Amino acid sequence: MKYNQSIDQKWLKKWRDENLYAYNPKGKGEKFYLLEMFSYPSGSTLHIGHWYNYAPLDTYSRFKRMKGYNVFHPMGFDAFGLPAENFAIQHGIHPHDSTASNIKTMKLQLEEMGGDYDWNYSLETHTEDYYKWTQWLFLKLYENNLAYKKEAPVNWCPSCNTVLANEQVKNGTCDRCESVVSKKKISQWFFKITDYAEDLINDLEDLDWPSSTKKTQLNWIGKSIGSEVSFKVKDQDIDIKVFTTRVDTLAGVTYVVLSPENDLVSKLTKENYQKEVDAYIKKTSTFSEIERMETDREKTGVFIGSYAINPITKEEVPIWISDYVLEGYGTGCVMAVPAHDTRDFEFATKFGLPIRQVIKNGDNDVLPMTEQGTLINSLGYNNLTSEVAKITITKDLEKDNKGQFMTNYRLKDWLVSRQRYWGSPIPIVYCDTCGIVPESYENLPVKLPYDVEFKPDGKSPLAKSEEFINCACPKCKGPAKREVDTLDTFVCSSWYFLRYPDVHNDKEAFNKDIVNKMLPVDLYIGGNEHAAMHLIYARFITKVLKDLGYLSFSEPFSKLRHQGMILGSDGNKMSKSKGNTVIPDQFIKEYGADIFRCYLMFGFSYLEGGPWKDEGISAMARYFSRIESFFERLNDIDREETTKVNDTEKKLLTVMNKTVLGIEEDLDKLQFNTAISKTMEFMNELVRYEQFAEPINIKLLKECASTFIKILAPFAPFFSEELWKDSGNDTSIHLEKWPKVDKSLIEDEQVEIAVQVNGKLRATLPINKDEKEATVKELALDIENVKLHTQGKEIVKIIYVANKIINIVVK
Repeated sequence: MKYNQSIDQKWLKKWRDENLYAYNPKGKGEKFYLLEMFSYPSGSTLHIGHWYNYAPLDTYSRFKRMKGYNVFHPMGFDAFGLPAENFAIQHGIHPHDSTASNIKTMKLQLEEMGGDYDWNYSLETHTEDYYKWTQWLFLKLYENNLAYKKEAPVNWCPSCNTVLANEQVKNGTCDRCESVVSKKKISQWFFKITDYAEDLINDLEDLDWPSSTKKTQLNWIGKSIGSEVSFKVKDQDIDIKVFTTRVDTLAGVTYVVLSPENDLVSKLTKENYQKEVDAYIKKTSTFSEIERMETDREKTGVFIGSYAINPITKEEVPIWISDYVLEGYGTGCVMAVPAHDTRDFEFATKFGLPIRQVIKNGDNDVLPMTEQGTLINSLGYNNLTSEVAKITITKDLEKDNKGQFMTNYRLKDWLVSRQRYWGSPIPIVYCDTCGIVPESYENLPVKLPYDVEFKPDGKSPLAKSEEFINCACPKCKGPAKREVDTLDTFVCSSWYFLRYPDVHNDKEAFNKDIVNKMLPVDLYIGGNEHAAMHLIYARFITKVLKDLGYLSFSEPFSKLRHQGMILGSDGNKMSKSKGNTVIPDQFIKEYGADIFRCYLMFGFSYLEGGPWKDEGISAMARYFSRIESFFERLNDIDREETTKVNDTEKKLLTVMNKTVLGIEEDLDKLQFNTAISKTMEFMNELVRYEQFAEPINIKLLKECASTFIKILAPFAPFFSEELWKDSGNDTSIHLEKWPKVDKSLIEDEQVEIAVQVNGKLRATLPINKDEKEATVKELALDIENVKLHTQGKEIVKIIYVANKIINIVVK
């Protein structure tokens, strides 16, 4: 045979005709739900990132199927949202039409990639049969007091002309178009994700997720245990509530600071200060939160003319506003203790405000002193340690109704409404008689109209459609108006994994029995940029549905891994402006899908990525040619034959069995590069035996060659199918079982050692017998559960007992 892309189309047609990859929910084998984050159809073709995510996971799916699992590996499209809408606007096409066209193209390309998807289990979030159930989900949250509407300061993107969730703002800019984000007060819909903050924290521990992702979520949720303190405003019946983790420094408060956006500012600003305050608020509205949080930024602010009373010293302290205080953190009010807080110290120094030390720590008198210590200058609390004082002072404040113990979260409720066209309509109606009324379930879906001017102008495009807006109130049947905002696309993706197993159900979002049998997802793959967005939202919705009785599990993804990123050849992130993008189509045309996908798996560590190198793919093409040459020679060997299994044959069998086992282990760790490397080593051994064995055991060599095709099949589905046919087989290679390992041939070659952290067993590790100590240490430290217990800690020493145990001592 001669490998070229023409065989790809031949086998694609045969696979389609035979429905080779049809999923059977009643099929034999343990279920394995494998899922990649579905893609936005916001481009007209698959880019390198799609290939790098999906091709290796197709390999893993094929491998698990060969291992006997009943693999469920669906694919769909996250079709609503800004990316698809912006694509349509840029190309002068209606988003419904551009999305449908892009999906059609991407489906074809995913097939041409060799994807083993059963399209009967596909979904597209912009279709009525999907967003009907997204609206159902909204109503379920609404009727259980988990969805509400309120006016709030929100992130506003002037280019996209819409609101952004906190998670969609990166470095003060829109994560879609990179425009600088400003603050704006608008009435918006929210989901009460904060009700689940503790559950979101506690359930992380048992998940097989990267420790860095868990840390990101913990930081985003931002749990702080401290105290709430009330400062009464002088001459007014108003209290300023402040959250602090350092109530032990309360006697050192010399001023109070409000965020410029705080509602109290308008109530507390004295008339003769109003002009200066208004000017300051206007100026700070142009700065992003990231800019305001910069530690080296010069502090600014203005006095608003009012005073607050320190609840324990009774001292009157001035009230200021400053942009270093953010409305979204705590209460948006800060008790300033310049002697013991760096930002407060800088502010007080600039504006000449008093600095009073109330904590002493040994001989350290350098201010600001942020460490805990012993209280001084604190009235009756002198000589108490900081920890004791926190409890004592808070209890005293509680007695006087001036404070309480409090747990605070950085996490804010999830803002889900958008002033854009391309999204699921929110199923809410406004009636002059009945007020806010949820749409009736029997009226779902509330259909997104096609004939709407959707170009953004800062207002919801649906407000321009009289046909859409005007409706009957579901409650009193009188005239009413529909909600004109649409749902954030992250609502669509917060539950799609529940729909896949029962995607054709038109009676309910999903059948409980089917979904509870299929989930949680066994392995979920996607970019780490979703750690504080999609992955938190999906966990939240799953927990809500469990509490409502629809699910028997509370976590959607048992195991999570993040693929790396392919960079440009210059080492930078690919972008058209930098001219460093890689277009997969040109390589597919020249080399075919298998060579391209194998290079992506071999040339990079899947979980890390790296810079693209053109020469790498030509090297992979040479490897394929070497395989071809071997199989072409296989039937033309003319040497003395033997049926005996001597030392030479035993070596070949040992290499083969070690290869099969090694690839199994590599693939289960998603180490595709080392797995392909092992196929190369095995091919070297096959060629060596084929060329130099005297006499030669042809029967054994062909059996080993057959095994080679089987282990190559997950990586190169088209090429291996052709090799299999040319080797005299009538059935598909993709219906074959994974080769069984004869451990008797390698058991003396490998051992399994215990991996401990501080004497506690955290994992076991298979290694080559008498492996180098440095290699064993590297392998042990790379185990996910070991990283979980060593990250952020100092490794004191590593004790290794050869072939038995390794103990990592940390502190």
